[in-house]
Amino acid sequence: MYTTTNYTIELFDRSGNSDEKIELAENVQLGFQKRPKELSPKFFYDERGSQLFEKITRLPEYYQTRTERKLLQQIAPRLAEEKFVELIELGSGSSSKTRVLLSAMTTSGELQHYIPIDVSGDFLLSTAEKLGNDYPTLQIRPVAGDFLDGLKGIERSGSALVIFLGGTIGNLYRSEGVAFLTTVAEDMAEGDLFMMGVDLVKDPTLLHAAYNDSEGVTAEFNKNLLHVINRELDATFNPDEFYHYAFYNPDDTRIEMRLVSKSKQEVNIGKLEIQVDFEEGESILTEISRKFTKASVGSMLSDAGMELIEWWGDDDELFGLIVARKERSGL
Repeated sequence: MYTTTNYTIELFDRSGNSDEKIELAENVQLGFQKRPKELSPKFFYDERGSQLFEKITRLPEYYQTRTERKLLQQIAPRLAEEKFVELIELGSGSSSKTRVLLSAMTTSGELQHYIPIDVSGDFLLSTAEKLGNDYPTLQIRPVAGDFLDGLKGIERSGSALVIFLGGTIGNLYRSEGVAFLTTVAEDMAEGDLFMMGVDLVKDPTLLHAAYNDSEGVTAEFNKNLLHVINRELDATFNPDEFYHYAFYNPDDTRIEMRLVSKSKQEVNIGKLEIQVDFEEGESILTEISRKFTKASVGSMLSDAGMELIEWWGDDDELFGLIVARKERSGL
């Protein structure tokens, strides 16, 4: 809870009875039975992981954030004309790029609420406090929870622009992405619009550089997942015994990010009462990042019950912003 000069910012936890430690334990238990071993990227984002990711977005190799910000600057005046009452952001992080929209939409005089949704409650509340000070006419209503739940449990007060930035849709397999977008579409009201950032298929050299930065921040972010498992599940991972490996898979048009064991080793996970064996060179798939074309985005939206109505891209075709709406029945 945080009190601004006008109102009190309270964190709404919509996770219900779910326990993140239990989710992590289940993911580790099942993921380490797969071949190759696999973990969900959701668990990157404890407070330290969220901070590391924000650092990644400022790296020179990471074109995504600065390109998306430029596109937001272009589209913000157009979206402000829609006179939305609410801006709802799925997977909001630090909301740094979102400020472009907040500034334009509050200037229009119609926007009343900003509802950021993110899994890291402490990081979310800290961000909400800063936004409350910077946008005193706006009510900030932070929601702690999984963005995969879409708009579930969100109290509505008018037409909304729902946003999902950063190309995060690429972290989901196609079936997962369609299921997520379907969930969002189901709870969209008449007059709502959905905007999403998508990273585009491009020269693999640019992709390789973006996920293998010269400062090693992405490697540190990747290894943070092992720190999370050590802390939460009483495991004995030595992150220094794994190296970060990210490469572009052209057949599936995606980056695959892995942690690779430097040697034959055993890891104990105390709270699961299991031992996990690694061979030298064996990897854990920690994240995928799918890359899109306009056709593949349109197909995914259609399968989820949405229709693409606008496409915004940069001159170098690095990144895209799409605007969609719920498909209208009877058309």
